[in-house]
Amino acid sequence: MHLAYPAVLSALLFCTGLYGVLARRNAILVLMSVELMLNAVNLNLVAFDVWLSRTARDTLHSGQALTLFTIAIAAAEIGIGLAIVLAVYRGRGTSDIDKLRDTAEGPVPDGSHGDGTEEAPVTGDEKAEATA
Repeated sequence: MHLAYPAVLSALLFCTGLYGVLARRNAILVLMSVELMLNAVNLNLVAFDVWLSRTARDTLHSGQALTLFTIAIAAAEIGIGLAIVLAVYRGRGTSDIDKLRDTAEGPVPDGSHGDGTEEAPVTGDEKAEATA
């Protein structure tokens, strides 16, 4: 098999995943698109490893070893990512990325706790006592 076939398939998978990351609004679909991009990279690693092992005398298979490492990292990433998405969904009631950006807290004014209470300004004598 020629190297061009898996390379073209990998490029198509990567572009599909990139489109999914840029166009989707659901956090779970974004995570699935990232996984698609990582699998495209894995396909490239294995294809080039097989192609290089045919031409070289040493069959080190470093591409396949990197693929296994990438799969392990991707599994950990998707597990943590899904846990974060579920925690955000339970707290906010949505997994829409645009709505999650809109609910971010803005900067808190000086002397305010953000809950309507204010603290008294600290004078120079109180600062000296606090550091002593």
